[in-house]
Amino acid sequence: MLHIVVCIKQVPDTKIIKMNPKTNTMDRASAPAILNPYDAHAVEEAVRIKYKYGGTVSVITMGPPPAVKAIRKCIEIGADEGYMISDRAFAGADTLATSYALTKAIEKIGQIQAIDLIICGKMTIDGDTGQVGPGIARRLDIPPLTSVKKVQEINKDEGYAIVHRKIEDGHEVIKTSLPCLFAVEKEINEVPYSSLTNMIKAARYNPTIWAVKDLEDIDIKQLGLKGSPTIVSKVWAPPKAKGGTVFEGTSLEKVNELMKILNEKKELFEVKGGV
Repeated sequence: MLHIVVCIKQVPDTKIIKMNPKTNTMDRASAPAILNPYDAHAVEEAVRIKYKYGGTVSVITMGPPPAVKAIRKCIEIGADEGYMISDRAFAGADTLATSYALTKAIEKIGQIQAIDLIICGKMTIDGDTGQVGPGIARRLDIPPLTSVKKVQEINKDEGYAIVHRKIEDGHEVIKTSLPCLFAVEKEINEVPYSSLTNMIKAARYNPTIWAVKDLEDIDIKQLGLKGSPTIVSKVWAPPKAKGGTVFEGTSLEKVNELMKILNEKKELFEVKGGV
């Protein structure tokens, strides 16, 4: 029986969110909080693996009390258990501090039931770094496989997994040992509508919530703002793209005008260093 842990996050809906013109930061109150879309696909893939090979799916998140809603959404999708670490000491964490805190929570979950596989979404839509998953894998000393677009096989008895990774010009097939960590693409699956049974279960579900004091062998200096070597000093919307140049006249005049511009920018097209 496999035990799969999925790392999730509650994020603001970036399709609706607005920027605060005074602080140059995201106005999180301007948009509803949702389960990170990449994480929804991660949970769905974990559930599919569970049904195919047998096992249990647990989800873990770090966040304020309202993040319980994201865990309940995962229960709707088909997860079995939910855990959340919530404490003011976690506030202001960057990806390094976040991966440290989640690693400690995952280690505690592993004491309840040994973990065979960890799955994360490729990235979160409010950060777009894709660093937390690999950071967890590095701290746990397990193989990280990013940009996973297909899980071909999981073999717990022989201790391996085979996946397809998305690369620039196609995909590569990789065989890795278990336990390991997948960071999955959205294209790995389609998240269906939840069943009524799961929706009822989710509405009644209360996850296990841990504070810092509940985690073992934890270094407070590596948590939250104090444990974050990076900060976001400013966020701003990019300037709107300007319209392109419209050439007028005869076809020959248009070509001559275009060649004039290309000659002015010819250094952009030169191959340096030879072949």
